[in-house]
Amino acid sequence: MSRENKISGLCELSLYIKNFSDKKAENYNADDERFSALLRKSEIENPWFTIENQKFALKQWADLLTPENIGNWLSTYKTPINSKRVGLILAGNIPMVGFHDVISVVLSNHIPVIKLSSKDKRMLPFLLEKWNEFSNGTVQYEFAERLENFDAVIATGSNNTARYLEYYFKDSLSIIRKNRTSVAVLKGDETDEELQLLAEDIFRYYGLGCRNVTRLFIPEDFLIDRIFENFLNFKEIINHNKFANNYEYNRAVYLLNQEKFWDNNFVMLKEDEALFSPLSVINFSRYSTLDEVQNFIKTNEENIQAIVAKPELGLESIGLGQAQNPGLDTYADHVDTMRFLEVI
Repeated sequence: MSRENKISGLCELSLYIKNFSDKKAENYNADDERFSALLRKSEIENPWFTIENQKFALKQWADLLTPENIGNWLSTYKTPINSKRVGLILAGNIPMVGFHDVISVVLSNHIPVIKLSSKDKRMLPFLLEKWNEFSNGTVQYEFAERLENFDAVIATGSNNTARYLEYYFKDSLSIIRKNRTSVAVLKGDETDEELQLLAEDIFRYYGLGCRNVTRLFIPEDFLIDRIFENFLNFKEIINHNKFANNYEYNRAVYLLNQEKFWDNNFVMLKEDEALFSPLSVINFSRYSTLDEVQNFIKTNEENIQAIVAKPELGLESIGLGQAQNPGLDTYADHVDTMRFLEVI
């Protein structure tokens, strides 16, 4: 019954978010005002977390958390009988990035002990409070500045942080996540509409997520101009001070080093074999055969979160425009969190 309460409460939370998102400010009640103030405070504390991007993340979760989706997801896992304490060290690169881990732990009959990121410390406590309210008080969770008294750990950080975490938690059951990024492979016959969907995969959240595309593969005869033309819906991104600072810095470095790059005044394309690119830059390479692409992907698979491409290419990919719409069964670093939580 407790798990059923949690699931029904999570579905009610989804409806609550949708209801809030659909309201105009003049129709807010006191609870809506509190939620809205929280979003504004998050943006002030972390300028990357614009109201628009916070609301986008909320909408993605609200659309995802349906009874059918949750039921299908949980149906392939056993529910542990014994409840354990699972430490969660959450990232803060994009809004609500740690929510999936929290949901996974709670619905696995465990108790999350949460160390919030200083960059994203407002939204999750509020949503957990509402979820618990909608679940008749059955959602157990704790927040901690330092993890102690835990049975397992799920931690997300940079590659440098991960080395420290792996050492610190070497004697604990753990999932330690590192830096990842995503790539896109163009077939060459993409429509303007499809290239505009690709822009969403690149620019949403300013490119800060592991599911953001930072590396492109394009056919040898593909026109760069077509890419720039279909990215114009995101031209206002340059008005964000932090993004603009990155753009100006990287542009200055390329000019000083006399490196070749393409520029449309808000993003740069650079022909570069590197998987990771700086913020405001997209690395690309031209390919003559798909084998070249597949070899690159195989060599770098430990650092690639998602591959965006048309299904006709035969890659293990998701569709254009789908990078920021992962399902409940899509796991960071391709490690099945729920299976891990089954056996701790």
